[in-house]
Parts: sequence; structure tokens; C-alpha cells
Amino acid sequence: MSDIPLGVSGESTLQVSEKFAISFLGNEAARVLATPWLIMHLEITARDTVKPYLLDGEDTVGTQVNVSHLAATPIGATARFRAEILGVDGRKITFRVEAWDDRDKIAEGTHERAVINVAKFAQRVTAKRDAIAGRG
Repeated sequence: MSDIPLGVSGESTLQVSEKFAISFLGNEAARVLATPWLIMHLEITARDTVKPYLLDGEDTVGTQVNVSHLAATPIGATARFRAEILGVDGRKITFRVEAWDDRDKIAEGTHERAVINVAKFAQRVTAKRDAIAGRG
């Protein structure tokens, strides 16, 4: 892992479609960006922000999410996601995350990711899968 500078930020956007909208409210007019999709896109934005500072074979995994979903974003609107690196403690990276739609701030909070060696991580996942399946 190379030095990761504080204050670096990244952004991404998402056109909210039916794929990303809740459907369980029973009224098509009430369909909005679902919280799990909101959080996923905040996480992806954070990952993509730090990725240029990682070494070959490294990536990050999410370890903590503390996000308030502040406003509804209807289908057809564009959501803009932002992640800023607030702190680095060993392999843990803390981000400020925020999101807006065409009118409102829709989310804010913090997110933590851990830098991993992908090959070693895959070995641990395989060992766990084998143990669960009774092969390990």
C-alpha cells in the first residue's frame, strides 16, 4: 500500500431507474432510489476514489457504513455521489460520503474500508466456504 493522501475526493453519478427503486410500497408514484442501492453506490465511489493509490493485487472491502438517507430520489432523477478520504489508520481508510439528486442532499455520513491483498483474501474465503460445506 502506498501513501494515501487525505482530502482526496471522487464522484460518480447514477440515473435512477426502476432497477434501483423500491417496489414494495404498492404505488408506482412512490418508487424512489432504495437505500441499499444508495449505500452501494456510496461504497463504490469510495472504493474508486482510493483505488489509484493501491498497489497491484490490492483492493478494498467495506467494513463500516454510517449513512443517513435524507431525501427521496424519484425514478428519472440523477443521483451524484461523493467520497472524501478523511483518515488512514494502517489498512483502514475512513471516508466522508455524501449524495445529492437534482434538488436535494439525499445522504451523508461516513464509510470505512480496509485495504486487502486480493489473493490472500480469496484464499481465506475459499477456506471458509470449504469449512461451511464440510470439506475443511
